[in-house]
Amino acid sequence: MHKILFRADSSSTIGTGHIMRDLVLAKQYSDSKIIFATQDLEGSLNSKIIESGYEVKNLNSNNIDELVSMVKKLKIDMLVIDHYGIDYAFEKELKEKTGIKLMVLDDTYEKHYCDVLLNHNIYAKEKRYKDLVPDDCELQCGEKFTLLRDEFLIAKANKQALSNETVQVFLAMGGADSANLNIKVLEVLKVFSSIHTHVVTTTANKYLDELKLYAYNKTNMTLHVNSDGIAKLMSRSHFAIVTPSVTLNEVYFMELSFITIQTAENQSEMVDFLEKNKYISLKKFDEEILHNSIKSFLVCN
Repeated sequence: MHKILFRADSSSTIGTGHIMRDLVLAKQYSDSKIIFATQDLEGSLNSKIIESGYEVKNLNSNNIDELVSMVKKLKIDMLVIDHYGIDYAFEKELKEKTGIKLMVLDDTYEKHYCDVLLNHNIYAKEKRYKDLVPDDCELQCGEKFTLLRDEFLIAKANKQALSNETVQVFLAMGGADSANLNIKVLEVLKVFSSIHTHVVTTTANKYLDELKLYAYNKTNMTLHVNSDGIAKLMSRSHFAIVTPSVTLNEVYFMELSFITIQTAENQSEMVDFLEKNKYISLKKFDEEILHNSIKSFLVCN
């Protein structure tokens, strides 16, 4: 059987986006044996990988020799790399030492040494990779390659008209919320009496206890932890406040109005795309700007 090894990490610092999109990609190779090579970091989604039916092999580090050894020992046919800590030099050496087929996921137009490059973000353009990948590299770029779980396809097909009595807001500052913004955004939202907020996060969020305490007894918000109904929540929301990351690709697909707040440098390409297309996008959290953006949205809609 064809064997595919996914090299990705997740943690309270790194976030959960890499693993979540890799789990979607893995489903496209249902006839292959899928294995994940990950470090066992604090707040990782390794248990989620196992729950999804895949084997996890733990790495002690991001050392190339350890990965080469694993590839050879497991007799891997293709390696999928979704990791900001692995660069062109690492990939080239990996290819030279193993001869393996390499597929790389990229978000920021970096130089890569691979056979297939996937940038599934809505802003991605093939022409931007000129001179960044080998001439024979297969490029998969843009929204037609966006990695979406089946729940989004179903939810969009069954989307119904929304009631205007209460404005439902979908809030997701990343599965780990490494910038600790959920409560700050909720403090802005609470002044709007017509809004009910659905906050989405995961157990990778090191501020989860603080968030649970904040949410206790509040009737204007609902906290969703490790939810398997994200698409339904989006389909029942009037607009979203999210980071310009993997989640925004899903929001965009669901044709949901949105405001984004940048929380990491690797989101810059998405932010540039949003600004050029006149979407509301904050380069950092700003209470006043966010308040005015929400107020403007409520007035216009």
